[in-house]
Amino acid sequence: MELDRRLLLAHCTAHTLLLAAGLLVVVPLALNGSAFKGRCALFSTGYWRTENRTELTGQTGDISHLVVQQWGPPAACQFATFVGIFSVLYGAAQGWRSLFYLHARHDDTLMSSFLTVLLSLCVLFLSGGASFILSLGLASWCHTVTDGNTRPYSCAESQSIPFYLDVDTSSFYTDLTLVQASLWFVTALWLAQSILAFLRLYHSHSQHISRPCLPREKELLLAYTPSDGSPTPPHPPATPTIFV
Repeated sequence: MELDRRLLLAHCTAHTLLLAAGLLVVVPLALNGSAFKGRCALFSTGYWRTENRTELTGQTGDISHLVVQQWGPPAACQFATFVGIFSVLYGAAQGWRSLFYLHARHDDTLMSSFLTVLLSLCVLFLSGGASFILSLGLASWCHTVTDGNTRPYSCAESQSIPFYLDVDTSSFYTDLTLVQASLWFVTALWLAQSILAFLRLYHSHSQHISRPCLPREKELLLAYTPSDGSPTPPHPPATPTIFV
């Protein structure tokens, strides 16, 4: 298998993994957004309050419930959603394109390979930023629901604790941790995409440089090889005739 076919096969595999990882970002985020009624839990602030709230439980007595002062900015969740959707679309399109190139034994042009490197590097930084923001936002929300880690349960266990909010918090930790792991995996895949795109650019550049030399070398070989296969001796230089 030639070098360009190995690179195409590796790129095709990375595109397929990128498609699957992007779906693992988009689907849990959509489920979490539906459970939270369109609100973003990332970077949300609040506190726990203990009071007698008969309307919450239908029974008398003191209960502890979460009071959300401010929900997180929607852009924090939308940024991760954008990276996931773009990864799904790009992985599907480029995966099919790589399969077509493998079947046709063809590769990108030099300019197309250069643009692929630039695009991969740009989305790599976007994906890394989205992963970092989501990790910080989830840590902030966990700090809120555990009351600064003073509650007798962890953030993972808190999703089974009633918050007495108007949203469904029964699976927020499962959804957001899956999104977090998938986003970091998407970032790693975009790093692999950038490396593979650079290797394909280098390979295309090497072929572009060596290709113009081949016709010239063929002409030189044909010029010094006669039809019988024996090398043609070089012609002696012409001796100038001196007229007296």
